[in-house]
Amino acid sequence: MTSTTSLLHLPPFVGPTEHSDPITALAQIQRIYAAATAHLRDALRRFVAGEPPPGHDGAAPTDAERTAWPRVRAHYPYVRVQVDSRRAVDPGLAWGFVAGPGRFETTITRPDLFGPYLLAQFEALRANHGVTLEVGTSKLPMPLHFALDEGEPLEVALPESRRALLRDVFDLPDLGAMDDGIANGTAPQRAGEPQPLSLFNAPRVDYSLHRLRHYTGTAPEWFQNFVLFTNYQFYIDEFIALGRAAMADPTSEYLAFVEPGNLVTRRVGLPPEAIDALANVPPPGRPKAEHGPLGGQGAHEVSDRGGYRLPQMPAYHLMRADRTGITMVNIGVGPANAKTITDHIAVLRPHAWIMLGHCAGLRNSQQLGDYVLAHGYVREDHVLDEELPLWVPIPALAEVQVALETAVAEVTQLRGHALKRVLRTGTVASTDNRNWELLPDNTPQRRFSQSRAIALDMESATIAANGFRFRVPYGTLLCVSDKPLHGEIKLPGMANHFYRERVNQHLLIGLRTIERLREAGLDQLHSRKLRSFAEVAFQ
Repeated sequence: MTSTTSLLHLPPFVGPTEHSDPITALAQIQRIYAAATAHLRDALRRFVAGEPPPGHDGAAPTDAERTAWPRVRAHYPYVRVQVDSRRAVDPGLAWGFVAGPGRFETTITRPDLFGPYLLAQFEALRANHGVTLEVGTSKLPMPLHFALDEGEPLEVALPESRRALLRDVFDLPDLGAMDDGIANGTAPQRAGEPQPLSLFNAPRVDYSLHRLRHYTGTAPEWFQNFVLFTNYQFYIDEFIALGRAAMADPTSEYLAFVEPGNLVTRRVGLPPEAIDALANVPPPGRPKAEHGPLGGQGAHEVSDRGGYRLPQMPAYHLMRADRTGITMVNIGVGPANAKTITDHIAVLRPHAWIMLGHCAGLRNSQQLGDYVLAHGYVREDHVLDEELPLWVPIPALAEVQVALETAVAEVTQLRGHALKRVLRTGTVASTDNRNWELLPDNTPQRRFSQSRAIALDMESATIAANGFRFRVPYGTLLCVSDKPLHGEIKLPGMANHFYRERVNQHLLIGLRTIERLREAGLDQLHSRKLRSFAEVAFQ
C-alpha cells in the first residue's frame, strides 16, 4: 500500500461566514472549535488503539499501515473585522474599539469558557464601529494537547516506536509560535497581514490554561474576575475559613467555594452541578476544628489524605454566578513566582488583581502591623527586564487606590490623622535579593532613600508591572512585618502580636476593596491609563 504520511487528515472545512449578531458569531465559533477538537480526539483514540489510518478499510492493519498514518491536523477558529471609518469613539471607553481603519483578527480557543467575554467584546465592536463579524477556520494548527478534555491523559501506554511517531502524526505545542509580542508592543506588523484584535493568540491562551491547572491545582473554569495574591499561608488559612463560613450561610452572595484538587463546596441548600465532577485528586486535609495560632478563625492546613500535598501556587475560589467572585492565590516567595502566575492568569482577562502581602518598613515612624498603600514602584526584581524596560513608569490607578484606602478606613474604623498613622502611602521597592541587607557599602539603603521608598518586598512591583503590561487593573496593600533598617528583623516571637491582630483584618480589607470595585462597575474600573497608541480592542 502507498504510504500516506505526506497526506493531511483534516476535519471538514468550514468557510468564512459574516454575522451582524454577536450571538450567532459565537455559535459559529463554537461549532468550528467543537469539530476541530472532536477530530483530534477521535484520531488520537484510533492511533492509540492501533486502528487503520483514516481512509483505510476496516481490515486489520498491517505493521506498515500502523506506521503510515497521515498527518492529522485541525485549526483554530478566527474572528475578523474590517473597520473602514475613522469615526471618533467615546473617549471614556477603555476597550471595545480600534484606533483607526484596517483589518483586525484573532484566533479563538475555549469558546465555552470565554463565551460571555467574547460576547461583550463583539457587542462593543458592533456598537462602536458598526462592523460585521467574520468567523472562519484559521491557518493556525491546534496542538493535540490543547484539544483534550480536563484530566484526559496524553501519556498512554504506547510502544516506544509508536510514541516516537506521535510527533510525526499530530501537531504538538510549539513554544516558538507563542509569545507576548502583542502585549509588549514588539510584535512586527507585516504588510498585508491583519492587525491583532486580542493581546493573545489561541495557543498562548491554551498554554496558560494548562499551566494554571499545574500551578494552582484548580481548573481555569473556577477562576473569578477579581484576584487576590498573597505570599503567606496565614492569609490563605483565613480565606479558607471565610469561604467555608460563607458556604454555611444560605443568604451568602457566593454560590460555591473551590479548593485545590477542584474540591467544590456548594452553598448550603444548592445542589451539585455537572462541573463539580472535575475533582480528580484527593482533596487537602481540612483545617483543624480548634482555633489555630492566628486566633479567631485562623487554622493550620493539615494533610489527612495519605500525604497529599498542595500545588506550587494553590488557588481558592469564592464563586458568584457572574464570575465576579474572588480568587485567592498563594504565590509563594519571589518575583519569579509572581511573574509566572500573572503571565498565566492574564489570559483569563480578570477585572483586577491586588497584592496583599508583608513588607519591610523602611521608615522609623512605621510600626509592625502598619499598612502600606503603594503609589509607585522601584523595580529591582529583574524578571521583566526584557518585556518591560525599567524606564517605563508603573502608575497608580486612581480607582483601585481609592477603593483600597476607603476599605482600610471602613475595616479599621479610623479617620483623618488616626488613619494616616496606620496607613502610609508611598513608593514600594521590590528586589530579587532576599538578603539585600547583606550587600556591601549600604548600596540598597542609598537607593531606597533616593527613591523615597517607604517599604520593601519581593513581589509587588512584578505584579503591578505585569498588570500594566497585560492591561489588568492592579493595586498593592502591604503590611509591615519587620523593620530591618531599625533593628526589628524577623525573629521568632517578635511578630506574634502582629500576626494575631493584623492577618484577618488585612484580608478583610482586601475583600472589602473588591466589593467596592464590583459595586462601582467595570466602566469605572478599566482605566485608559493602560491603553497604548494602537491598542487591541479586546480587553
